[in-house]
Amino acid sequence: MLYLWLKAFHVIFVVAWFAGLFYLPRLFVYHCDVSGDAENARFKVMERKLYKFTVMNTIIAIGCGLGLLVLTPAWLTQHWLQLKLALVAALVGFQWWCWRLVVAFRDGRNRHSGRWYRWYNEIPTLLLFCIVMLVILKPNL
Repeated sequence: MLYLWLKAFHVIFVVAWFAGLFYLPRLFVYHCDVSGDAENARFKVMERKLYKFTVMNTIIAIGCGLGLLVLTPAWLTQHWLQLKLALVAALVGFQWWCWRLVVAFRDGRNRHSGRWYRWYNEIPTLLLFCIVMLVILKPNL
């Protein structure tokens, strides 16, 4: 029963984590287009708060995932899961990169265009696609 609770919470918090990772780069797109100080300040607050919320979801999602691994350590021998964990590590790296961009906007050092952020926004989508395919299909790699 604990396994099912952990799995449910893992899925819930992964969804919330991705929601933040989808929306934060979209905020960057819009932030590039602001001109006034008040608008700029508002985006800085929104980005900082969303990032903190996303980190909380990340910690809980990863914690639940680790709990699942504690209950089923044999999974670690499966190549699909090893690849999934590598993609999760890449996702955490993407999230760290988002933090660097939040700081760059905060400090007035943004060097990217809205167009660049539109492409950047596709990275978590690609990672999600690959992760879900691995989890559902469990290919014999």
